[in-house]
Amino acid sequence: MTTIEIEPGRLFIGGQWREAADGARTEVVDPSRGAVVTTVAEAGAVDVDAAVRAAREAFDDGRWSGLSGRERGRILYRVAQLIRENADELAALESLDVGKPITLCHAVDVTNAANDYEHFAALAHSLDGATRDTPLNALAYTKREPLGVVAAITPFNFPLILAGSKIAPALAAGNTVVHKPADETPLSALYMAGLLRDAGVPDGVVNVVTGSGPVAGEALLRHSGVDKIAFTGSTAVGRHAASVAGENLKPVTMELGGNAAHIVFEDADLEKAVGAVIKGFVFNTGQFCMGGPRLLVSRPVYSTMLGILAEAVPGVPLGDPRQPETVVGPMAGERHLKKVEEYVELARKEGGRIVCGGERLDLDGGYYYKPTVIADLPNDSRVVQEEVFGPVLTVQPFDSEEEAVQLANSTPYGLASGVQTSNLARAHRIADRLQAGIVWVNDWAMLDPAVPFGGVKDSGFGREYGTEALASYTRVKSVVVSLD
Repeated sequence: MTTIEIEPGRLFIGGQWREAADGARTEVVDPSRGAVVTTVAEAGAVDVDAAVRAAREAFDDGRWSGLSGRERGRILYRVAQLIRENADELAALESLDVGKPITLCHAVDVTNAANDYEHFAALAHSLDGATRDTPLNALAYTKREPLGVVAAITPFNFPLILAGSKIAPALAAGNTVVHKPADETPLSALYMAGLLRDAGVPDGVVNVVTGSGPVAGEALLRHSGVDKIAFTGSTAVGRHAASVAGENLKPVTMELGGNAAHIVFEDADLEKAVGAVIKGFVFNTGQFCMGGPRLLVSRPVYSTMLGILAEAVPGVPLGDPRQPETVVGPMAGERHLKKVEEYVELARKEGGRIVCGGERLDLDGGYYYKPTVIADLPNDSRVVQEEVFGPVLTVQPFDSEEEAVQLANSTPYGLASGVQTSNLARAHRIADRLQAGIVWVNDWAMLDPAVPFGGVKDSGFGREYGTEALASYTRVKSVVVSLD
């Protein structure tokens, strides 16, 4: 097992650990106890500039892009192997930093991060071009080239997975990277910097700058040495990031907010449907953009579904994320907890009926909120239309396929959606009409690095995962050779 030294939480620039230029540091809080566990360096514009310069030098001298795709793939395979060898440390860091249940950190976060690097390792030597038939007396062909320096900006809810979903394809294509993790959850990013170096990624190819969005993030967005921005976060911040990129004519990938509808028809297997519904809104304490916080139920089974949820949801194990039986941990921070409380109070004012939950759980000073089911809200309720980003489920009835689709498509978001039905024709019919980047049928959150993921409308643009992601980290060059 490799031992990576990340204390005392320094920046990783040009293959070296260093303090912020002005010595600034920021606290990292354990959300299960509300207690400070460590501090990390807080990068400023000077540090971001150093990181971008290191990435630019590493790109320009070809120490990474000059390797064959096959050699880059071998190193990325080694990254995946090191992730698996250091699974216990990574899971512990992710659980401590985010408040994720340790069992899910192992099964989901660490496993998917390793799969990301493994998948793009396999694609690293598949970047190819094509010859084009033209009337010219010439040989015309295309080739794909890396873009250069990629700014990878990731959120607090899935630090390890969402970093890998950007860094792995960027590296596979031959780019260099400056990664700015969320200021609340930087620990796994620093740990991964060491693993990438140990796997053989040359100095300067991956750099990590921890710090705030308004300072470090803004400096990275606006840096003239950045060639692409890969961003995951809120729609509001994504709009700003896309605007800055537009000013500088830089390509972007934006994976933004979500407010997915989960549609249950009367012919669904209700036992399986309930399991998918609960997973869709309590996983990661509801802090995931592809969650399913809006449940739409065919009226004949509406009351039955509410009754099942009222009994089942309070039984989902909620508590200390370090306990292996825990399924729902704390919110990632106090501000996230307060936001959920405000939305539930708003639901009460708007006439919503709290079927279960609706309050904090007082435990060890942590930021816990009981999974909450709310019925009887109108569709124009803010709690229905906006992204709550917590363990809150609203439930609405519908009377026809047409109404179900209209309700599902009625919010500004379009990241994910789901359909529960035993009618195969209906599943395809509804999937075609849902305005979402991915549609799950008879389950929720089925993801694999081979399947592209991303949104429409206010949920962003571009795709992560799959060959589509790899292509987005390259540019096409055309070469025309005269045969005269």
